[in-house]
Amino acid sequence: MQRLTQVLDVELAPAAPHLSLVDARRVEAPDPNGLAVLVKYMMPRISAFAQTVKRQALVRPEGITGAVVGGFYSLVSSSYPTQAFADPTEALAWLGRPEQEAHALVNELNDLVMRQMGQSPLLSELHRVLRHRLVDANLADVARRLGMSERTLQRRLREAGTSFQSELNTVQVRTAQALLLASDAKLTSVAVEVGCASLQHFSGLFRKMTGESPSAWRARHRKTP
Repeated sequence: MQRLTQVLDVELAPAAPHLSLVDARRVEAPDPNGLAVLVKYMMPRISAFAQTVKRQALVRPEGITGAVVGGFYSLVSSSYPTQAFADPTEALAWLGRPEQEAHALVNELNDLVMRQMGQSPLLSELHRVLRHRLVDANLADVARRLGMSERTLQRRLREAGTSFQSELNTVQVRTAQALLLASDAKLTSVAVEVGCASLQHFSGLFRKMTGESPSAWRARHRKTP
């Protein structure tokens, strides 16, 4: 978050007045401490941003994480128009970009992010599909939604050094982390939400992926700075 605030300085003077798009679609587990760093950065600079930013669109992730991210503007009141969107093309339309140009910009942005993350477009799309189907995720359905056969998906994942089950477990734990941070839901509820058959199964998977129990992880990440 501290590195992000350094990047945000690019929007300040001597930058020319401009429209701003903040793409937060890939935020997976909002950290209250990180949000506090961002708010602390913004508060003394609101008037400075108002001199250069004419309008700002925030593209939020879906689900409960998106609700937390989208709530940022309720913490920081700006004097320029702001709005949160789930779809980047809708955000760009609100900023006045024509549909064809918006699609081209989104594709360019996605390519840049994938190169920086070192993650293949396949894994990015796979995670996107899985996030909405954790309860009944299965290889056949996900492969169909990705427009390929089960065998092709398995082969491409194997070439990427991973597997369907491994990526499913990754998305399950990341989604659980978001739920643990953003709500007071009981662990059994979180387990069901991410598609685990039992609390024992969920706790074992979570510990294997993070090295901590879900309750210990939640307690540690909810501590104030």
